[in-house]
Amino acid sequence: MYRPKHFEERDTGVLHSLIRSHPLGAWVTTVDGMLEVNHIPFLLDEARGEHGTLIGHVARANPVWRTFSSTIESVVIFQGPQAYITPSWYASKREHGKAVPTWNYAVVHAHGTPRPIEDKAWLLAHVTALSNFHESARSERWSVSDAPADYIETLLKAIVGIEIPIATIAGKWKASQNRSLADKLGTLAGLRERGDETALAMAALVDRHVNQPAPDRNS
Repeated sequence: MYRPKHFEERDTGVLHSLIRSHPLGAWVTTVDGMLEVNHIPFLLDEARGEHGTLIGHVARANPVWRTFSSTIESVVIFQGPQAYITPSWYASKREHGKAVPTWNYAVVHAHGTPRPIEDKAWLLAHVTALSNFHESARSERWSVSDAPADYIETLLKAIVGIEIPIATIAGKWKASQNRSLADKLGTLAGLRERGDETALAMAALVDRHVNQPAPDRNS
């Protein structure tokens, strides 16, 4: 991933936070020399490994768990807030017109070698933890124990666990860091005026960098 220094995010805590808040990962691996992509909700175990471990599952009918490469690392891509940025928000557009549209976004790429897990006890603990995590904010929470035990057992036979210890992790936060303070403030105002959830999430990221000097374009 191309990461100019002013867009690079190195704080592991920030990277992990994006994974937790946007857990549907695009798992990219190599199968027979071709790229294979599957979209999987992952849990992150921050305590396991230098950069944490991703934990998910796939359908047993999905051949990827038997065929993924064990010699070439997989990558899982987590997409955070993103938004179109119009130059109409920039002070520089009004001053000299030298401004064009762009797209702001935050992404994490986590690389590692997966391993499949078929142990029934592990799978039960995993789907329980996965459900508990995503149900935690609900007032009326569903739990695995709400379903008949024989039904859950049947479903467990139809999935295979995937663990990916994260060997390297990289983040790119493109949040107007390369713009002047006046352009950043205009972007903030425009995003907040737009007011939808996506725009406000990006506004929060831009706000983190609003007082950060723009990088030297000649460096």
